[in-house]
Amino acid sequence: MKPVRWGILSTAKIGVEKVIPGMLKSKDIEIVALASRNKARAVKTAAALGIPKAYGSYEDLLADPTIEAIYNPLPNHLHVPLTLQAARAGKHVLCEKPIALDAQEAKLLLKAPKNILIAEAFMVRFNPQWLAIEKLIRAGKLGRLEAVNMLFSYHLTDPKNVRNQSKIGGGGLYDIGCYPITLARFVFGADPKRVTGVFDRDPDFKTDRLMSGLADFGEGRHLSFTVATQGAPYQRTVILGEKGTIEVEIPVNAPPDHPNRFTLSIRGKAPEVIAMPIADQYQLQAEAFGKAIRTGKPLRFDQRDAVETMRIIDAFFASEKSAKWERVKR
Repeated sequence: MKPVRWGILSTAKIGVEKVIPGMLKSKDIEIVALASRNKARAVKTAAALGIPKAYGSYEDLLADPTIEAIYNPLPNHLHVPLTLQAARAGKHVLCEKPIALDAQEAKLLLKAPKNILIAEAFMVRFNPQWLAIEKLIRAGKLGRLEAVNMLFSYHLTDPKNVRNQSKIGGGGLYDIGCYPITLARFVFGADPKRVTGVFDRDPDFKTDRLMSGLADFGEGRHLSFTVATQGAPYQRTVILGEKGTIEVEIPVNAPPDHPNRFTLSIRGKAPEVIAMPIADQYQLQAEAFGKAIRTGKPLRFDQRDAVETMRIIDAFFASEKSAKWERVKR
């Protein structure tokens, strides 16, 4: 297909180090420009990545008529405002997670022009390992699904980092707690009915540095997870069914330069380690978004899906205040 022409909003680390390098691998993607509020930084970053244009404001990039799609990795509080601004400028938008600070804000995206595609950038849903896992589950390999468990942690104590700034959407649940929520929804093919969580907040940052959650998906299906922003770096996911389990070695930050692996264990059989072909999940995510632009086919996961994720996150925050189970409001 004709390459989709992209513009990048900001020099955010996730974009510069992960997403843009993945996108640049694709023949279906042409990154036209990058913008920063600091023109010198935009010029330097664009030159380092081989991007031809650099803008000193987001508005200038959005006014570029040659750009068809935008990748928005700005801090969380700017996700909805800049995504809507881009959509009104006629650009399709792939926006980093979490797409908003709450469901009410996320609902504003439903008012974007109907011909504009908007999606939340959960690259894991395009990774071959998770697509293979989904296929195994739908084929009944694990039997009736019972539980998803995930531990995801990193160590970050820099007060200047946006993930440690509570007023603009920092903290563990927003940053990485959204992954177990998303992957459980992906695996179960359903949404939770109620949730509860336990939070430990940094006394200075006021962000949740340790958070554990439990979600009830009904029909005897549970998600349990712990995320931490000041713990030892680690991640692992286990999916439990009546017939067996799947353990995912690197569920989120899957490397793009060697095979991603998961272990399938069926009751009464020897465990099987399944290695997937080498793939870059960020490349695949952007290609899928571009294909939807070119074909006009609806996205599997659009802004309505993103609103549902925010409803679940809202319920977890509500449970912190009530110290009770909270229904997911719909």
